[in-house]
Amino acid sequence: MAGEIPDLVCQERAGTGKGAARAARRAGMVPGVVFGGDVDPIAIQIPFNELFKKLKAGRFKSTLWNLKVEGQEDVRVICRDVQRDVVKDLPTHFDLMRLRRTTKINLFIPVEFTGEEVAPGIKKGGMLSVVRPEVELVVTAGDIPEKLVVDISELQIGDTVTISSIDLPNGTKPTIDRDFVIANIAAPAGLAASDDEEEGEAEEAAEE
Repeated sequence: MAGEIPDLVCQERAGTGKGAARAARRAGMVPGVVFGGDVDPIAIQIPFNELFKKLKAGRFKSTLWNLKVEGQEDVRVICRDVQRDVVKDLPTHFDLMRLRRTTKINLFIPVEFTGEEVAPGIKKGGMLSVVRPEVELVVTAGDIPEKLVVDISELQIGDTVTISSIDLPNGTKPTIDRDFVIANIAAPAGLAASDDEEEGEAEEAAEE
């Protein structure tokens, strides 16, 4: 399971409806609601600058958050929607959904590579070319992998790592239904150019 689920610190909001939401916005807050989990919805709010910063960082809607609201128990949530002003494109409201431990969700999980220092392909001058530094997976909320670890210690120049070569936790699967490339060991530029020249010379000789 992930070692650190980021906190999303919000405040409980007094009142519901359009009037209360407008009052929150005038106070520099973005109103929101937490629903699901067989518990009554709670009206919340978050400082505009805090939400804007998290939205700008990316992956806000695909990140599992630990929601902290004073007076309430911490709960895992995922963002289901962020409404925006149609003219300014700034957030005006957000919806969070509580998750059970058995809930299936889509999350981007980072990929970590080990064995670079001993990989024969890299020792020969090859370069690790990372195609996907993170992979979108369908995971269970109560068993989220912190990262995917890929051992490249035996890879040669030209070898590739695909998703099928990675051991995924039980109940976890990629959102893409095909065997896609995670990384490869690329040939150094000089070697690649030399190979191209040799191929060209071989083709010319064959034509003659």
